[in-house]
Amino acid sequence: MKPIWIVDDDQSIRFVLEKALLRESLPTRSFTNPRDVLDALANGNDEGPQVLVSDIRMPGGSGLELLEQVKQQQPGLPVIIMTAFSDLDSAVSAFQGGAFEYLPKPFDLPKAVELIRRAVEESQREQVAEERLSAAPEMLGQAPAMQDVFRAIGRLSQSNVTVLITGESGSGKELVARALHKHSPRAQGPFVAINTAAIPKDLLESELFGHERGAFTGAQTMRRGRFEQAEGGTLFLDEIGDMPFDLQTRLLRVLSDGHFYRVGGHSAVKANVRVVAATHQNLEQQVREGGFREDLFHRLNVIRLRLPALRERHEDVPLLTRFFLQQSAKQLDVEPKRIAESALKVLSAFDFPGNVRQLENICHWLTVMAPTQLIDVKDLPPEVLQTQAPALALAPGALPLSSISSPTSSIPTSAAKPAPVADGERPSPTAAAASLSPLPALPELARIAWEQGLQAEAQAMLDQGHPDVWDALTRRFETRLIQTALAVTRGRRIEAAHKLGIGRNTITRKIQELKLD
Repeated sequence: MKPIWIVDDDQSIRFVLEKALLRESLPTRSFTNPRDVLDALANGNDEGPQVLVSDIRMPGGSGLELLEQVKQQQPGLPVIIMTAFSDLDSAVSAFQGGAFEYLPKPFDLPKAVELIRRAVEESQREQVAEERLSAAPEMLGQAPAMQDVFRAIGRLSQSNVTVLITGESGSGKELVARALHKHSPRAQGPFVAINTAAIPKDLLESELFGHERGAFTGAQTMRRGRFEQAEGGTLFLDEIGDMPFDLQTRLLRVLSDGHFYRVGGHSAVKANVRVVAATHQNLEQQVREGGFREDLFHRLNVIRLRLPALRERHEDVPLLTRFFLQQSAKQLDVEPKRIAESALKVLSAFDFPGNVRQLENICHWLTVMAPTQLIDVKDLPPEVLQTQAPALALAPGALPLSSISSPTSSIPTSAAKPAPVADGERPSPTAAAASLSPLPALPELARIAWEQGLQAEAQAMLDQGHPDVWDALTRRFETRLIQTALAVTRGRRIEAAHKLGIGRNTITRKIQELKLD
């Protein structure tokens, strides 16, 4: 494992951390100023750090300046900033620069070691994720349903057969079509896509087949249609179920004999094109209702590939999330953000009605809106958290403030009404915050649900003759309450006590009594 780099001009701090980390079998390397760290990073012969732990005030440079320069060179490296209490405001601002966490001085040594170990685990997890993404193909998926799709693409790779891809909107049908083209004998030819639902009916025929000069008002020159543009390659007809009925007849003729006429034309044009079609609709139902030609359906439905919805492959969410976070960072020219395991668990439990496209949009939103480099549960957008609140409140036997992973005081309720926003926009942080309610303000039904769960738990314990019902339930309640407050404040006890309305000594005593240390 790569070493932990410690940067501090105080020899006693370096010595204490080195010895403590050595007992944990964590290798270290120490520096007295930021300049030496940057020189070591620039030296390609030196092994880089697994985690960087730096003081904030040192002769010859600032820890925050070092953080900024290190992040430019190694965006995924976890950096822990050590700071005296008087520098707390500066340390908090370090999060804006991408710090993993800050460590106030004087610090509790076991807690410091635990924090560094968490940073090491995060660094190793990110390294594995980056290795997977660097070797990732154009499509990602480890779920059995996606492996079936990959196998089908492989079997069809050397064929020119027409393929019909079905699946919900946003599930990635065009990606499948592109993969079919990329691995086919036509890969050197063009891939041309057209969404038949996005083009007005009176223009769609010209878009598909082209037109001759003078064919209609405004047709001043001859124009090649998508079939001609895709010559020697693949034509992807997306949302084929929305194609007008009269155009279905012309498409059937092209698929049957390989020839078509431009609008206003009199000479047949031969089409050397592989057609891949896609739809989110039930074409069989449309055929029964007379909205889709049965003969065209059978001509398209030679090979059918069903693309699973994202809710059918929850195990792919972490891989896709990390991929989209990297893609968003590249598009915005910013440092890629990391995501905590607790946040990934919440995302993986979300049903994603908009499928992969919705996950991609969420990752783009998180890249812009998440306040720190490590995305936590509370940073997830309202539509994700909103589905969690009822589950938390209605869980059988759940205590009032229990949570899935990393509780937050801003989980929205089903009664919350978001501020109106324009189509396609997400609410601003201020508007989102205004539309959210803290957990104690859950709707009345949810509040009754957890109270009834508490009552049922007490009833069961009393019926079983449990000797200390009061103490047992109180310990469970206080444990959840303190864990929630500490999660909200990122482990800062004094702030957690203030939010709970109790004293500093009280929360310290309770943490010791409940063995939460």
